[in-house]
Amino acid sequence: MSGDSTVAAGTGGPEARPAVAPAFLMGMGLGGFVDGILLHQLLQWHHMLTHTPSGNAKTVAGLELNTLADGVFHGGMWVLVAAAAVLAIRARRNGTLSSSWAFHAGLVLLGWGTFNVVEGLVDHQLLGIHHVRDDLGGPLAWDLGFLAVSLVLALAGWLLYRRAVHRVA
Repeated sequence: MSGDSTVAAGTGGPEARPAVAPAFLMGMGLGGFVDGILLHQLLQWHHMLTHTPSGNAKTVAGLELNTLADGVFHGGMWVLVAAAAVLAIRARRNGTLSSSWAFHAGLVLLGWGTFNVVEGLVDHQLLGIHHVRDDLGGPLAWDLGFLAVSLVLALAGWLLYRRAVHRVA
């Protein structure tokens, strides 16, 4: 089943709305994995708690705390991806899994961007537990850049998703 001409596929009937949650949650989980793997582990720009008094990553105790917090974060992302897989299987069985790549790609990008916006606002700004670049002075510019890129990602996803939905209507 390929192409963008059909949004809903299966036995859900013509009035059945295609499932949105599987791809959206997949995007949130994958976005979190990219954040955790790329920014926390590979680039080591920050960890979950690097901007807290006990989370100084330059100490063994701080690095141990951050490793644990990063692991809990990755566990949460795994739960999101697993939930997305379960919901996708359920939607397939119900006949409400879209056959449109644009539909799914748009929702994955929307979920990823939404995750980043929420994470950036809550962790970076509201709680201040870490910033995009905790290894540099003046992290606000990096945080704002992260939010801007995240908003573009979410908007691009929304537009792609809406285009796929409107192609059928």
